[in-house]
Amino acid sequence: MQRRPTGLARWSIRHPWQAVGGWLLFVLLCIAIGVAVGGNSATTKDFWIGEAGRGEAMATEGGLQQHPLERVLITAGPGTDQLDPAAAQYAARAITDRMRALPEVESVAAPVYSEDGQALRVDITMRGGELDGSKHVERLRAQTDAVQNEFPALRVEETGGPSISHGVDELRGKDLSRTELIAIPITLLTLLLVFRSVALALVPLALAISAIVAAIGLSLPASHLVPDNGIGTNIILLIGMAVGVDYTLFFLKREREERARNGRLDATALVSLAAATSGRAVVVSGLAVAASSATMYLADDVIFSSIGTATILVTLVAVLSSLTVLPALLTVLGTRADRRAAHRHHRTPNPRPGRISAAMLRPATRHPVATLVVAVLAMLAAGAPLLGLELTDMGRETHPRVIPAMQTYDRLNQSFPQLKSMHQVVVVAEPDRAGEVTGALLELARRAQADPALAGTADLRTSPDQRVSLLELAVPHYVSEDAAKKSLERLRGTYVPETVGALSDAESAVTGDIARSADYPEHQKQQLPLVIGALLLVTFLLTIWAFRSVVLGLIGVVLNLLSAAAALGLLTLTFQHTCAEGLLDFTSTGTIGSRVPLLLFVILFGLSMDYQVFVISRIAEAVRAGMPTRRAVLDGIGGSASVVSSAAMVMVTVFAAFIPLHIIEMKQMGFALAVAVLLDAFVIRMLILPALLLVLGDRCWWPKRPVTAADSPADRAHATVG
Repeated sequence: MQRRPTGLARWSIRHPWQAVGGWLLFVLLCIAIGVAVGGNSATTKDFWIGEAGRGEAMATEGGLQQHPLERVLITAGPGTDQLDPAAAQYAARAITDRMRALPEVESVAAPVYSEDGQALRVDITMRGGELDGSKHVERLRAQTDAVQNEFPALRVEETGGPSISHGVDELRGKDLSRTELIAIPITLLTLLLVFRSVALALVPLALAISAIVAAIGLSLPASHLVPDNGIGTNIILLIGMAVGVDYTLFFLKREREERARNGRLDATALVSLAAATSGRAVVVSGLAVAASSATMYLADDVIFSSIGTATILVTLVAVLSSLTVLPALLTVLGTRADRRAAHRHHRTPNPRPGRISAAMLRPATRHPVATLVVAVLAMLAAGAPLLGLELTDMGRETHPRVIPAMQTYDRLNQSFPQLKSMHQVVVVAEPDRAGEVTGALLELARRAQADPALAGTADLRTSPDQRVSLLELAVPHYVSEDAAKKSLERLRGTYVPETVGALSDAESAVTGDIARSADYPEHQKQQLPLVIGALLLVTFLLTIWAFRSVVLGLIGVVLNLLSAAAALGLLTLTFQHTCAEGLLDFTSTGTIGSRVPLLLFVILFGLSMDYQVFVISRIAEAVRAGMPTRRAVLDGIGGSASVVSSAAMVMVTVFAAFIPLHIIEMKQMGFALAVAVLLDAFVIRMLILPALLLVLGDRCWWPKRPVTAADSPADRAHATVG
């Protein structure tokens, strides 16, 4: 007996036009609520992590926090080797006057010459928090451009954290627009090949886009609970297109099969059958993605919390569309198809896989043990480079040089190498000990300046209430260089403990961009086991809940780990080395972005449950119909092969569209996800899973085999998801 569709789907099938209108109203309401409530962006303090974050909190307490800083660089113009000092001074004065007149500017420092006298810089401190600068930096850059026009014989240019952040955001926006132009047509083409119908191909795309729009609207009020770090919309676009199309594809494919199998039934009955099978699988898949994404909150990081919220919202909205507007649209389209095809004979569907799928399944069918061993060894070999994985926080110097502010950044650091990075030592003590603290910090500065890696300038500041002191040490190395990392180790391990660390009743911390770059990956490494453990538990419990099988739960965990490890291994092999630089257009940093592995694990575990639930549901359904497990495995995997491969190609298209992006961390993420989905769909689902299930036989259902139509009504109540 077929299981009845959920109440929402059943109502939508009976009242299709009301369901369509209700969905459109829901999307508009989400947008209206989002616009009315507005968003809440993450602030600087939301990014405080580790000792570096503690130091920033201490500095902020004393009003010594880092403000947005821009630097105007004045050098000789094109075709000139020597800087004209008089012209440079005039240009610096013009910059100073113009910047001081802006309300966004807090102070302008006196001009500073480089050691060789060929460059002059002017430092401008902006008002507000460190993350606010990019919102207002265009007004400062306009003044710099105006001075450049006044002095065409000079090169007058601006860089700094706000300029670079603004440039990165602008470049990311352009890149994402291009990915949409690539992903949407290819997705549509894939759907056309699957359904050979323009109407049916447009339905998944339209529903995915509407789900994305609704989720973006809902993400704005949600950001007041979990601040948005700026990439929530990007994640909604990425995940929304993937799961939105997948869920609709699963449902559509099943409806067409039911139409071919039960030609005498009307559209309402056919869609009801699809809702009772694939509709329930979509619900379980959506819950799996949402539950997996929720584990990102355990990372204790605003970036992952924001990504988790975005993924959960767009996934649940996509599931809702699959239970409401999708059945309604299929009922309307099916009714029209019934009228057009009333005089035609309906063909019986062929449950066998297509030629390509049959060829891929043949090794598992004929030699399951050998196939299992070879495929697992191949996946382990692909994952072997993971043993050499090096994580780092992708610092400012890794941003693409197509951003004008990054080109200026390079020229600035060439003229002023001491500005490449810095340490900040923060000390909090009672006001009457300010003199003691100052003496200890000066001693620290003296020792540090004898260190070649710290032989830069030192700047000491104290809060007005004398409670907080901050020593800033310039470092002539980029944050990702070994010399900078080792200088942090010596500072924290030797210089601080021997000076300010020896003061009683005084709290100290080392922060700054080097400390941030070191503490963030370390924090990720510490949280990664917790998140992965939670993911494994969620995957295991959801599979048991869906299929009442401990064995299938263990299989899901192992296969997800295998595909994630293989994808990370190939990512490490590709991006930590230089062999693929020309092919993928990047410059290797010798590392992987610290956020990438955790994101890959979470997103892949969630998305792979789509395939797992859909494929196992078909097998369990066949077993419940009385089919032997071996035949059910072959027919279930073979019958779902085309839809799984089609869904995988849609996902791969969406993820692979991120590979040409300029931002290396997004490039790495797109590559890893595209490879992971390919491996999961074609190696895991077509080779390892069928071989493993064939080897296990009926044992894969332990402790309880799916009930059949002959079982009692009481037993049938415990049937697995269909």
